[in-house]
Amino acid sequence: MNTSSGSPVRLPQSELTFGLAMMFLSVVLSPIIDIFSKLAAATIPPGEVTAARFIFQGLFALPMMAMRWQWGVWTWRRSGVHAIRAAVLTLSMVSFVTTLQVMEVADAIAIFFVEPMMLTILSSIFLKETIGWRRYTACAVGFFGAMLIIQPSFQEVGFVALLPVVTALCIAVYVMITRVVSHTEDAWSMQFQTALWGTGFSVALLAIGRATGAVILDPVMPDLTAMLYLFGVGATAAAAGILTVYAYRAVPASTLAPLQYFEIVSATIFGWLVFDNFPDAIKWLGILIIIGSGLYILWRERRFASRPVSDTSETAFTP
Repeated sequence: MNTSSGSPVRLPQSELTFGLAMMFLSVVLSPIIDIFSKLAAATIPPGEVTAARFIFQGLFALPMMAMRWQWGVWTWRRSGVHAIRAAVLTLSMVSFVTTLQVMEVADAIAIFFVEPMMLTILSSIFLKETIGWRRYTACAVGFFGAMLIIQPSFQEVGFVALLPVVTALCIAVYVMITRVVSHTEDAWSMQFQTALWGTGFSVALLAIGRATGAVILDPVMPDLTAMLYLFGVGATAAAAGILTVYAYRAVPASTLAPLQYFEIVSATIFGWLVFDNFPDAIKWLGILIIIGSGLYILWRERRFASRPVSDTSETAFTP
Protein backbone atom coordinates (compact mmCIF):
# COMPACT_ATOMS: atom_id res chain seq x y z
CA MET A 1 0.00 0.00 0.00
CA ASN A 2 1.48 3.32 -1.10
CA THR A 3 0.82 7.01 -0.80
CA SER A 4 0.62 9.21 -3.87
CA SER A 5 4.27 10.07 -3.41
CA GLY A 6 5.24 6.41 -3.57
CA SER A 7 6.40 6.10 0.05
CA PRO A 8 5.11 3.05 1.95
CA VAL A 9 2.24 3.36 4.40
CA ARG A 10 2.31 1.42 7.63
CA LEU A 11 -0.83 -0.69 7.96
CA PRO A 12 -2.86 -0.44 11.17
CA GLN A 13 -2.13 -3.45 13.35
CA SER A 14 -5.80 -4.49 13.33
CA GLU A 15 -5.94 -4.57 9.51
CA LEU A 16 -2.67 -6.47 9.28
CA THR A 17 -3.82 -9.04 11.84
CA PHE A 18 -7.20 -9.44 10.16
CA GLY A 19 -5.71 -9.87 6.67
CA LEU A 20 -3.10 -12.38 7.79
CA ALA A 21 -5.73 -14.34 9.73
CA MET A 22 -8.06 -14.49 6.72
CA MET A 23 -5.23 -15.66 4.45
CA PHE A 24 -4.08 -18.25 6.98
CA LEU A 25 -7.59 -19.70 7.20
CA SER A 26 -7.79 -19.73 3.40
CA VAL A 27 -4.60 -21.74 2.95
CA VAL A 28 -5.71 -24.14 5.69
CA LEU A 29 -9.04 -24.68 3.90
CA SER A 30 -7.62 -24.96 0.37
CA PRO A 31 -6.23 -28.52 0.76
CA ILE A 32 -9.64 -29.62 2.05
CA ILE A 33 -10.95 -28.80 -1.44
CA ASP A 34 -8.48 -31.34 -2.78
CA ILE A 35 -9.31 -33.86 -0.06
CA PHE A 36 -12.98 -33.75 -1.03
CA SER A 37 -11.99 -33.86 -4.72
CA LYS A 38 -9.89 -36.96 -4.18
CA LEU A 39 -12.69 -38.66 -2.22
CA ALA A 40 -15.24 -37.77 -4.91
CA ALA A 41 -12.92 -38.83 -7.75
CA ALA A 42 -12.92 -42.39 -6.41
CA THR A 43 -16.35 -42.87 -8.02
CA ILE A 44 -16.92 -39.66 -10.03
CA PRO A 45 -14.92 -38.71 -13.18
CA PRO A 46 -12.70 -35.61 -12.86
CA GLY A 47 -14.74 -33.69 -15.42
CA GLU A 48 -17.86 -34.08 -13.29
CA VAL A 49 -16.01 -33.06 -10.11
CA THR A 50 -14.82 -29.93 -11.96
CA ALA A 51 -18.37 -29.12 -13.14
CA ALA A 52 -19.73 -29.54 -9.61
CA ARG A 53 -17.11 -27.19 -8.21
CA PHE A 54 -17.98 -24.45 -10.71
CA ILE A 55 -21.72 -24.91 -10.15
CA PHE A 56 -21.53 -24.75 -6.37
CA GLN A 57 -19.09 -21.82 -6.41
CA GLY A 58 -21.40 -19.93 -8.75
CA LEU A 59 -24.38 -20.62 -6.51
CA PHE A 60 -22.48 -19.43 -3.44
CA ALA A 61 -21.45 -16.22 -5.25
CA LEU A 62 -24.95 -15.54 -6.66
CA PRO A 63 -26.42 -13.90 -3.51
CA MET A 64 -23.48 -11.51 -3.28
CA MET A 65 -23.87 -10.67 -6.97
CA ALA A 66 -27.56 -9.95 -6.42
CA MET A 67 -26.83 -7.66 -3.45
CA ARG A 68 -24.03 -5.80 -5.24
CA TRP A 69 -26.04 -5.50 -8.49
CA GLN A 70 -23.09 -5.81 -10.87
CA TRP A 71 -25.06 -7.13 -13.87
CA GLY A 72 -25.20 -3.79 -15.67
CA VAL A 73 -21.42 -3.51 -16.09
CA TRP A 74 -21.08 -6.78 -18.01
CA THR A 75 -20.10 -6.57 -21.67
CA TRP A 76 -19.38 -9.26 -24.25
CA ARG A 77 -15.80 -8.03 -24.50
CA ARG A 78 -15.23 -8.39 -20.75
CA SER A 79 -17.06 -11.71 -20.68
CA GLY A 80 -14.85 -12.97 -23.49
CA VAL A 81 -11.79 -12.40 -21.32
CA HIS A 82 -13.44 -14.31 -18.48
CA ALA A 83 -14.29 -17.10 -20.90
CA ILE A 84 -10.57 -17.48 -21.68
CA ARG A 85 -9.77 -17.48 -17.96
CA ALA A 86 -12.47 -20.07 -17.32
CA ALA A 87 -11.21 -22.28 -20.16
CA VAL A 88 -7.66 -22.52 -18.79
CA LEU A 89 -9.04 -22.91 -15.27
CA THR A 90 -11.27 -25.79 -16.40
CA LEU A 91 -8.29 -27.54 -17.98
CA SER A 92 -6.25 -27.00 -14.82
CA MET A 93 -8.95 -28.43 -12.57
CA VAL A 94 -9.62 -31.51 -14.73
CA SER A 95 -5.86 -32.16 -14.82
CA PHE A 96 -5.46 -31.75 -11.07
CA VAL A 97 -8.45 -33.92 -10.09
CA THR A 98 -7.20 -36.59 -12.50
CA THR A 99 -3.89 -36.43 -10.65
CA LEU A 100 -5.60 -36.76 -7.28
CA GLN A 101 -7.16 -40.06 -8.36
CA VAL A 102 -3.73 -41.73 -8.17
CA MET A 103 -1.35 -39.36 -6.35
CA GLU A 104 -1.05 -38.19 -2.76
CA VAL A 105 -2.56 -34.77 -2.13
CA ALA A 106 0.62 -33.28 -0.64
CA ASP A 107 2.76 -34.48 -3.57
CA ALA A 108 0.38 -33.04 -6.16
CA ILE A 109 0.11 -29.68 -4.38
CA ALA A 110 3.89 -29.47 -3.90
CA ILE A 111 4.47 -30.02 -7.64
CA PHE A 112 1.77 -27.45 -8.39
CA PHE A 113 3.75 -24.81 -6.49
CA VAL A 114 6.12 -24.43 -9.43
CA GLU A 115 3.30 -22.09 -10.58
CA PRO A 116 4.96 -18.88 -9.21
CA MET A 117 8.10 -19.80 -11.16
CA MET A 118 6.10 -20.33 -14.34
CA LEU A 119 4.27 -17.05 -13.71
CA THR A 120 7.59 -15.25 -13.32
CA ILE A 121 8.81 -16.57 -16.67
CA LEU A 122 5.52 -15.94 -18.52
CA SER A 123 5.33 -12.39 -17.14
CA SER A 124 8.80 -11.64 -18.41
CA ILE A 125 7.79 -12.88 -21.88
CA PHE A 126 4.26 -11.53 -22.31
CA LEU A 127 4.05 -8.63 -19.83
CA LYS A 128 7.63 -7.49 -20.50
CA GLU A 129 8.51 -7.47 -16.82
CA THR A 130 12.20 -7.25 -16.03
CA ILE A 131 13.38 -10.50 -14.44
CA GLY A 132 17.03 -10.79 -13.41
CA TRP A 133 19.27 -13.85 -13.53
CA ARG A 134 18.77 -14.51 -9.81
CA ARG A 135 15.06 -15.10 -10.19
CA TYR A 136 15.61 -17.21 -13.30
CA THR A 137 18.08 -19.28 -11.28
CA ALA A 138 15.54 -19.62 -8.47
CA CYS A 139 12.99 -20.83 -11.03
CA ALA A 140 15.43 -23.48 -12.27
CA VAL A 141 16.14 -24.61 -8.71
CA GLY A 142 12.41 -24.79 -8.01
CA PHE A 143 11.85 -26.96 -11.07
CA PHE A 144 14.63 -29.24 -9.85
CA GLY A 145 12.81 -29.57 -6.54
CA ALA A 146 9.63 -30.50 -8.43
CA MET A 147 11.54 -33.21 -10.30
CA LEU A 148 12.56 -34.77 -6.99
CA ILE A 149 8.86 -35.27 -6.29
CA ILE A 150 7.82 -36.13 -9.85
CA GLN A 151 10.50 -38.78 -10.46
CA PRO A 152 9.36 -41.38 -7.87
CA SER A 153 5.72 -40.53 -8.57
CA PHE A 154 6.36 -41.04 -12.31
CA GLN A 155 7.63 -44.53 -11.59
CA GLU A 156 4.47 -45.26 -9.62
CA VAL A 157 1.72 -43.70 -11.77
CA GLY A 158 3.34 -42.80 -15.12
CA PHE A 159 2.61 -39.62 -17.07
CA VAL A 160 -0.20 -38.62 -14.69
CA ALA A 161 2.58 -37.35 -12.40
CA LEU A 162 3.17 -34.55 -14.91
CA LEU A 163 -0.41 -33.25 -14.76
CA PRO A 164 0.25 -30.96 -11.75
CA VAL A 165 2.75 -29.17 -14.00
CA VAL A 166 -0.02 -28.72 -16.58
CA THR A 167 -2.21 -27.37 -13.77
CA ALA A 168 0.52 -24.98 -12.67
CA LEU A 169 0.99 -23.69 -16.24
CA CYS A 170 -2.77 -23.13 -16.64
CA ILE A 171 -3.02 -21.29 -13.32
CA ALA A 172 -0.01 -19.13 -14.25
CA VAL A 173 -1.79 -18.12 -17.47
CA TYR A 174 -5.01 -17.57 -15.50
CA VAL A 175 -3.31 -15.30 -12.95
CA MET A 176 -1.45 -13.39 -15.66
CA ILE A 177 -4.73 -12.59 -17.44
CA THR A 178 -6.33 -11.76 -14.09
CA ARG A 179 -3.60 -9.23 -13.41
CA VAL A 180 -4.56 -7.36 -16.56
CA VAL A 181 -8.28 -7.12 -15.79
CA SER A 182 -8.39 -7.07 -11.97
CA HIS A 183 -7.73 -3.29 -11.76
CA THR A 184 -11.02 -2.41 -13.46
CA GLU A 185 -13.45 -5.15 -12.40
CA ASP A 186 -15.19 -6.20 -9.22
CA ALA A 187 -13.75 -9.32 -7.55
CA TRP A 188 -17.16 -10.93 -6.98
CA SER A 189 -18.22 -10.30 -10.55
CA MET A 190 -14.99 -11.86 -11.82
CA GLN A 191 -15.51 -14.94 -9.67
CA PHE A 192 -19.14 -15.36 -10.72
CA GLN A 193 -18.46 -14.93 -14.43
CA THR A 194 -15.57 -17.38 -14.23
CA ALA A 195 -17.83 -19.91 -12.49
CA LEU A 196 -20.55 -19.32 -15.08
CA TRP A 197 -18.24 -19.86 -18.05
CA GLY A 198 -16.49 -22.73 -16.29
CA THR A 199 -19.83 -24.49 -15.80
CA GLY A 200 -20.53 -24.14 -19.52
CA PHE A 201 -17.15 -25.53 -20.52
CA SER A 202 -17.43 -28.38 -18.01
CA VAL A 203 -20.89 -29.35 -19.26
CA ALA A 204 -19.55 -29.35 -22.84
CA LEU A 205 -16.71 -31.65 -21.76
CA LEU A 206 -19.18 -33.96 -20.03
CA ALA A 207 -21.23 -34.12 -23.24
CA ILE A 208 -18.08 -35.06 -25.15
CA GLY A 209 -17.31 -37.66 -22.50
CA ARG A 210 -20.80 -39.14 -22.81
CA ALA A 211 -20.45 -39.33 -26.60
CA THR A 212 -16.93 -40.80 -26.61
CA GLY A 213 -16.87 -42.78 -23.38
CA ALA A 214 -13.72 -40.97 -22.20
CA VAL A 215 -13.11 -42.20 -18.65
CA ILE A 216 -12.20 -38.85 -17.11
CA LEU A 217 -15.19 -37.06 -18.67
CA ASP A 218 -18.05 -39.56 -18.98
CA PRO A 219 -20.55 -38.49 -16.27
CA VAL A 220 -22.15 -40.89 -13.80
CA MET A 221 -25.00 -40.52 -11.36
CA PRO A 222 -23.42 -39.84 -7.94
CA ASP A 223 -24.70 -41.62 -4.87
CA LEU A 224 -25.47 -39.69 -1.68
CA THR A 225 -21.92 -40.00 -0.34
CA ALA A 226 -20.39 -38.73 -3.60
CA MET A 227 -22.90 -35.88 -3.69
CA LEU A 228 -21.82 -34.81 -0.22
CA TYR A 229 -18.19 -34.88 -1.36
CA LEU A 230 -19.06 -32.74 -4.39
CA PHE A 231 -20.92 -30.27 -2.15
CA GLY A 232 -17.85 -30.21 0.10
CA VAL A 233 -15.66 -29.33 -2.90
CA GLY A 234 -17.85 -26.37 -3.82
CA ALA A 235 -18.48 -25.17 -0.26
CA THR A 236 -14.83 -25.20 0.81
CA ALA A 237 -13.74 -23.62 -2.48
CA ALA A 238 -16.26 -20.81 -2.03
CA ALA A 239 -15.27 -20.31 1.61
CA ALA A 240 -11.55 -20.21 0.76
CA GLY A 241 -12.25 -17.73 -2.01
CA ILE A 242 -14.28 -15.43 0.24
CA LEU A 243 -11.58 -15.49 2.91
CA THR A 244 -9.02 -14.59 0.25
CA VAL A 245 -11.13 -11.64 -0.92
CA TYR A 246 -11.19 -10.17 2.59
CA ALA A 247 -7.49 -10.89 3.08
CA TYR A 248 -6.55 -8.99 -0.08
CA ARG A 249 -8.82 -6.09 0.85
CA ALA A 250 -7.01 -5.64 4.16
CA VAL A 251 -3.37 -6.41 3.29
CA PRO A 252 -1.25 -6.06 0.10
CA ALA A 253 -0.81 -9.34 -1.81
CA SER A 254 2.97 -9.09 -1.56
CA THR A 255 2.64 -9.36 2.23
CA LEU A 256 0.25 -12.31 2.02
CA ALA A 257 2.02 -14.32 -0.70
CA PRO A 258 4.53 -16.17 1.54
CA LEU A 259 1.65 -17.57 3.60
CA GLN A 260 0.44 -19.49 0.54
CA TYR A 261 3.28 -21.97 0.97
CA PHE A 262 1.76 -23.09 4.25
CA GLU A 263 -0.78 -24.87 2.03
CA ILE A 264 1.82 -27.59 1.42
CA VAL A 265 2.10 -28.13 5.17
CA SER A 266 -1.67 -28.23 5.70
CA ALA A 267 -2.06 -30.55 2.70
CA THR A 268 0.50 -32.91 4.22
CA ILE A 269 -1.35 -32.90 7.55
CA PHE A 270 -4.78 -33.53 6.02
CA GLY A 271 -3.42 -36.14 3.61
CA TRP A 272 -1.86 -37.97 6.54
CA LEU A 273 -5.03 -37.76 8.67
CA VAL A 274 -7.47 -38.81 5.92
CA PHE A 275 -5.44 -41.12 3.66
CA ASP A 276 -2.50 -42.05 5.92
CA ASN A 277 -0.09 -40.64 3.29
CA PHE A 278 3.15 -38.94 4.32
CA PRO A 279 5.99 -37.77 2.02
CA ASP A 280 9.30 -39.63 2.26
CA ALA A 281 12.69 -37.94 2.73
CA ILE A 282 13.33 -37.32 -1.00
CA LYS A 283 9.92 -35.75 -1.48
CA TRP A 284 10.40 -33.57 1.60
CA LEU A 285 13.69 -32.36 0.10
CA GLY A 286 11.85 -31.46 -3.09
CA ILE A 287 9.12 -29.69 -1.11
CA LEU A 288 11.66 -27.63 0.85
CA ILE A 289 13.51 -26.68 -2.36
CA ILE A 290 10.25 -25.52 -3.99
CA ILE A 291 9.27 -23.50 -0.92
CA GLY A 292 12.73 -21.95 -0.64
CA SER A 293 12.82 -21.03 -4.33
CA GLY A 294 9.33 -19.56 -4.24
CA LEU A 295 10.02 -17.48 -1.16
CA TYR A 296 13.25 -16.17 -2.70
CA ILE A 297 11.36 -15.14 -5.85
CA LEU A 298 8.77 -13.34 -3.72
CA TRP A 299 11.53 -11.57 -1.77
CA ARG A 300 13.20 -10.38 -4.97
CA GLU A 301 9.84 -9.19 -6.34
CA ARG A 302 9.09 -7.22 -3.18
CA ARG A 303 12.54 -5.65 -3.20
CA PHE A 304 12.90 -4.72 -6.88
CA ALA A 305 9.47 -4.73 -8.52
CA SER A 306 6.74 -2.16 -8.13
CA ARG A 307 4.22 -5.00 -7.98
CA PRO A 308 4.89 -8.73 -7.64
CA VAL A 309 4.00 -10.90 -10.61
CA SER A 310 2.00 -13.09 -8.28
CA ASP A 311 -0.09 -10.15 -7.06
CA THR A 312 -3.82 -10.32 -7.72
CA SER A 313 -6.67 -8.92 -5.71
CA GLU A 314 -9.23 -11.33 -7.10
CA THR A 315 -10.73 -14.27 -5.32
CA ALA A 316 -8.31 -17.15 -5.59
CA PHE A 317 -9.26 -20.20 -7.62
CA THR A 318 -6.79 -22.73 -6.32
CA PRO A 319 -6.68 -26.32 -7.51
